[in-house]
Amino acid sequence: MSSGSTTVAGDRSAGPAARRTGGELIRHWRRHRRLSQLELSVEVAVSTRHLSFIETGRAVPSRDMVLRLAEYLDVPLRERNRMLLAAGHAPEYHESRLDAPELDPMPAVLRQILVGHGPYPAVIVDRAWNIVDATPSIAMFVEGVAPELLTEPLNAYRISLHPQGLAPRIVNLPQWRAHLLHRLRRQVAITGDPLTRELYDEVSGYPGGQGDEPPPGAGPGAPAITMGIRHGGEVLSFVSTVATFGTAVDITVAELSIESFYPADKHTGRLLREWFGD
Repeated sequence: MSSGSTTVAGDRSAGPAARRTGGELIRHWRRHRRLSQLELSVEVAVSTRHLSFIETGRAVPSRDMVLRLAEYLDVPLRERNRMLLAAGHAPEYHESRLDAPELDPMPAVLRQILVGHGPYPAVIVDRAWNIVDATPSIAMFVEGVAPELLTEPLNAYRISLHPQGLAPRIVNLPQWRAHLLHRLRRQVAITGDPLTRELYDEVSGYPGGQGDEPPPGAGPGAPAITMGIRHGGEVLSFVSTVATFGTAVDITVAELSIESFYPADKHTGRLLREWFGD
């Protein structure tokens, strides 16, 4: 989160991207999405010649053109600001603290989502999977986790996959680990985010399976890959979903995700209601 109530994002941790021109960043994202100049020009109603001029620096894209290209290329809001800055335009999107007046009533909305999910576990995380908030029942996931993994910022991937974290209690660790790494690798591919790449490089080095293996199937007749954990002398089974705010225009909100865990069997559901129900 930003240190002030509202900041313009796009100039921090940018690395080499901060030194690229607007055209170079547009070309980078076009190639990242595996589109030809012809395909992109047709979709945004601009001539291939003009797009070529923009990418090579012979023409400076207008603010509207940058935003049109970024929208079609599904560029993350943080990176759209960098494209605008590199093209000589003011940023479009702000990054606000969750408790900033501009984001009212987001904290209440997030809390209501968590309250409505009880007694089942759920976490709200930022773009690097640092935990912003969680339901009380998430305590079962962090029980016995090494203290150094529970210092701020708490990271959901480190807690899950570190050998001193939840990993030793996951009964199907190779399968669940492969699923998590596949998901994180896909996020890296989509967003190009260096923080997410650093996290992937770190956690994929933890023991428990090969980092680049495809996630195994859920098994014959199973609707989804489940996570099984040992807790309180029982084995609990969960399926998870990840939700985002699809219409967000603030970077902080756009980068939030809510991972919700649901009982994968009646036994798990009954125990969770006994332990964490009202």
